[in-house]
Amino acid sequence: MINKLARFVTRKPKLVVMIALILLIPSLIGCAATRVNYDVLNYIPQDLDSAKGEALLEDPFQMAATAMLIVEDMPTDYVAQLQDAIEEVEGVSQVLSVAGSVGSQLPPSMLPEDLRSLFYADSGSSTQMLIFFDSPAASLDTMHAIQTIRQVANEKCFVAGFSALINDVQEMLQDEMPLYITVAALLALAAMSVMMTSWVLPVAILLNIGLAILYNMGTNVIFGEISFVTQALAAILQLGVTMDYSVFLYNRYREELRFHEDPRNAMAAAIRAAFTSLSGSSLTTIAGFAALCFMRLGLGRDVGLVMMKGVLLGILCVALVLPAILLVLDGPIHKRTHRCLNPDLSAMNRFLVKHRRVFVVIALAAYLPAVYSQTHTEVYHDLIGNMLPDTASSVIATEKLEDDFSVVNQHFMLVHQDALTDGETASLVDELKEVPGIDSVLTFRSWVSRAVPDFFIPSDVMEMFQRDSWTYIMLDSAYETGTEEMTGQINTLESIMKRYDPDSYLTGSAVMAEDLFDTADQDQLLTNTLSILAILAIVAVLFRSASMPVILVACIELAIYINEGVPYWMGTQIPFIANTFIGCIQLGATVDYSILLGTRYQEELRRGGDRKEAMVRAATSSDNSIITGGLVLFSACLSVALISHIDLVAALCVMLARGTLISVAVCLFLVPPILVVCEPLIARTSKNWKTAPQPKAETPVLTASTEKE
Repeated sequence: MINKLARFVTRKPKLVVMIALILLIPSLIGCAATRVNYDVLNYIPQDLDSAKGEALLEDPFQMAATAMLIVEDMPTDYVAQLQDAIEEVEGVSQVLSVAGSVGSQLPPSMLPEDLRSLFYADSGSSTQMLIFFDSPAASLDTMHAIQTIRQVANEKCFVAGFSALINDVQEMLQDEMPLYITVAALLALAAMSVMMTSWVLPVAILLNIGLAILYNMGTNVIFGEISFVTQALAAILQLGVTMDYSVFLYNRYREELRFHEDPRNAMAAAIRAAFTSLSGSSLTTIAGFAALCFMRLGLGRDVGLVMMKGVLLGILCVALVLPAILLVLDGPIHKRTHRCLNPDLSAMNRFLVKHRRVFVVIALAAYLPAVYSQTHTEVYHDLIGNMLPDTASSVIATEKLEDDFSVVNQHFMLVHQDALTDGETASLVDELKEVPGIDSVLTFRSWVSRAVPDFFIPSDVMEMFQRDSWTYIMLDSAYETGTEEMTGQINTLESIMKRYDPDSYLTGSAVMAEDLFDTADQDQLLTNTLSILAILAIVAVLFRSASMPVILVACIELAIYINEGVPYWMGTQIPFIANTFIGCIQLGATVDYSILLGTRYQEELRRGGDRKEAMVRAATSSDNSIITGGLVLFSACLSVALISHIDLVAALCVMLARGTLISVAVCLFLVPPILVVCEPLIARTSKNWKTAPQPKAETPVLTASTEKE
């Protein structure tokens, strides 16, 4: 099959390029049809109580999302008119404010304490209204509603809440993505131009990778939607981790030109030889992303599936599309040449081999501070304060909400109507008010006195708080998401709530975020362990060795520990999912560097000669490929890190960029001496370590005169 494909690609290169370009049409349609989910809370396991409570808020209460609108220094009549306007906004289910509910003429002093503290700032200069939406926080309807509310309100109105945060993330990412993808492409092009002898070759390689990226993004339509983290990272990661495959194919093509008169035959031979090798080497990268799919946190599965597909499409494009592009541009590639940065590192490699025991000791000694710093790096659990810059509208509104109302978060407690009597409800509310950090507790009876029988209460007022045998209690919290105080508050609220109604639910963005953080922490050990075991197995099969995979993976793990420990020495914090993602991605993406070096070392040993001299030759021939691959992945990630204002995305890319350089340094300076020192052990624990494989029957060399097109 591969022979037929290789023949078709090399005999009809222009047709292949045309087909590849035509396939962009459905890919672009697929890109437009794929929804992007900006709500990270949507990825918590749906069997958790907070997710079940959120589902109840969505149906039957039509309160799938909540926003708080702070109106500063405006008369009560304006607030009432503004409420009327907001209630007409499509996607808004209901609006709560004192002016709209009990009248604009009632003085604040006449209100019950709970309502006064909820809707009026202590200073008296600001009022608040609560806005509830029909659809989930990140839905298109809610996003449009948030944008419309901001347009309806004046400059003295501030929209806070998780939906407003998501809207800011959406707008910021849409503005930034074209810029940092362009910068990533330019930096990658510059890196390849420096390391390659042709001006046109990097353009050809980048064109092929661009096609693969668009195919991947277009086929995401099969998932229906992807997360904004995947949207931000997928193109950059695919560019970085698949570029090596393109360079490998081109280098193989240059080698085959020595044995074939016709470039088409040389390319066909390169395709046959490269396809098997690329399929094997890509397995380690795929394994790293596959481990993310085992996270309970759905965000990992989202990134993992898209990137696994991206690597597979990258391999197919390298094997089928890139050869056609290279043949079409063969003339310009060879004409537009220049001197490149290809230093001879043989002297350095001889030094490393000569002092190999010193570098082995350095590697072993580095593990202790690396592991210590990695385990002591501080992780932040925050979805607002550290997600966006201080200038974002939602961040400004959140600060205003905290300053004027001492409110940072809202919780919703869903209780069965028949589980509590009015007296028990009053007792529950009294206990909730005593919980540290709870500023106000809003219930149905906050609006309607207990003296009023239910049958006198209008149905629309009843349905505002009671539907389908459920009622809710809304609590304002002064604590920030992800803090120890918030964790303690949530635990206390749940313990109180369960005493009154064991089947009740506590939810809200802070509660769901707490479950998100807990799930991510639990996922870290599982996913990192799975990625290590999977790659160990792949490398063991590749080398037929018990010791080689342990050595190579241990070297990259050292690079990962160093990378994840750098924030400890710098006194900075990292996002809650950083170590989980970096552990899998950096291992899968950069272990190929050590595998390349190990493979070349084995080839040199099979040719005979001293193990030390074999390593000098192997390292010298591999260094250029390792440096080129590392520079491209570093450049791609660096562009996002420098441009993105979304801290979760920028922080991940900073760590990936830094981790790539550390992995390259480990492969250049530590892996060679370690392999030389361990070579006797490797020989005893490997099958056919120094035995050359059986030669295959050579394919007869065809020339243009002996083969018809």
